[in-house]
Amino acid sequence: MKPKVYFAADHWGFELIPILVEYVNELGYETEHCGPFEFDETDDYPDFIAVAAKKVAEDKDQSKAIIFGKSGQGEAMCANRQLGVRAAVYYGGPIEILSLSREHNNANVLSIGAGFIELEEIKLAIARWLETSFPAEERHVRRIQKIDSLAL
Repeated sequence: MKPKVYFAADHWGFELIPILVEYVNELGYETEHCGPFEFDETDDYPDFIAVAAKKVAEDKDQSKAIIFGKSGQGEAMCANRQLGVRAAVYYGGPIEILSLSREHNNANVLSIGAGFIELEEIKLAIARWLETSFPAEERHVRRIQKIDSLAL
């Protein structure tokens, strides 16, 4: 069974979400749009990113999220506030970094810097990230447990 994929953004990703929800559905995943639902160039990404991150935290083994902002950095910081969420940022460059985020860190949120990459590269990045599994090697599991133990 493929995981459910939640989508959230601020105004930078607003127009991307409907296109990418359809794309990810075509890849065989169930999706849910967590906002924004109308364009507002003054919106605040935590209002939407937190919704998706909480959903992943509640079901971190069976769900993932793809979030967007101009750089993706603040969005990842927001998502990472939820215990059990491990957000990786991608804004272009070697696509192998996406595989490593899954294989070594079991990233369950992908934060995309929509101000830096084009739609087709975003699609390739999403497909690579979603299709890369976590092999659960002992050293990676141990490190993730240590990360989780840091939460107060």
